[in-house]
Amino acid sequence: MSTPDPQQNEGASSDWSDRLFGGFRQTSQRLAGNLAGLGGGTRLTSAQLDALEDALIMSDLGPRAAARIRDRLAEERFERDADERAIMEVVAREIAEILRPVAKPLDIVAFPRPQVILVIGVNGSGKTTTIAKLAHLFQEQDYSVMLAAGDTFRAAAIGQLKVWAERLSIPIVTGPEGGDPASIVFDGLKAATEQGIDALIVDTAGRLQNKRELMDELAKIRRVLGRLNPAAPHDVVLVLDATNGQNALSQIEIFKEVAGVSGLIMTKLDGTARGGVLVAAAEQYGLPIHAIGVGEKIDDLRPFNPDLLARVIAGIA
Repeated sequence: MSTPDPQQNEGASSDWSDRLFGGFRQTSQRLAGNLAGLGGGTRLTSAQLDALEDALIMSDLGPRAAARIRDRLAEERFERDADERAIMEVVAREIAEILRPVAKPLDIVAFPRPQVILVIGVNGSGKTTTIAKLAHLFQEQDYSVMLAAGDTFRAAAIGQLKVWAERLSIPIVTGPEGGDPASIVFDGLKAATEQGIDALIVDTAGRLQNKRELMDELAKIRRVLGRLNPAAPHDVVLVLDATNGQNALSQIEIFKEVAGVSGLIMTKLDGTARGGVLVAAAEQYGLPIHAIGVGEKIDDLRPFNPDLLARVIAGIA
């Protein structure tokens, strides 16, 4: 792998931080608005704690994270009378505690290669675009990437993935609309293995109308992959649209049952007020969150710093 340019990395890091602040601005503003007026003595009263817990839930952090933060604040004795800043410092620390265990980049470690990554998610979640962004992220790390268009249910998905593969100059394995996804994935893994590709990213159908059909399809893909590489798939990554708020959590529940999700990517954290759902997902499910997307650019998908993100959400970074 090539040696990174420190100045280039510094500029990219600054640009990413700017987008991170922009993507969570409405979330932090919403949280600040919901917490406005809280504060007073060196200890918060039960009524204040109840109001704070409600405010956190209304900010999409979810009831479990809200209860955890409430309990933490109930133990806090402030040196001076508590004000909003002091309260938000505690909120930020607790959010960081929730996010640290799940902030895990998707590392390419499989041997033998390739590492097979099944990407799943409902139609409209940004799954296909996220696959392209993930491929670009791997390319930046000097890994070779191949795509497999396993969502044969929609011709648009195949076409979109082909366009991205051409833009990124990476190989792609496709088949006809309505074709057998397992056959395409098998061909993809065979080609990736023969060519010494580091990562094979597989698009899959996002149909939840018939969970049994999707479960059977994914089970067949697993069986077929296992014939060539018993360890494959190495990752099953669920793409979530943050603008769905709490509905995103129900998708985790369903896809855990249907597909054995091993990690999450959360997209569209680009200025909506629903960014708190990232914290809710971390607290409720504890699944690795490999990356977040905060815009439309090809390089807007990145692993995140949990401590910085916690302060951004709390509005005190």
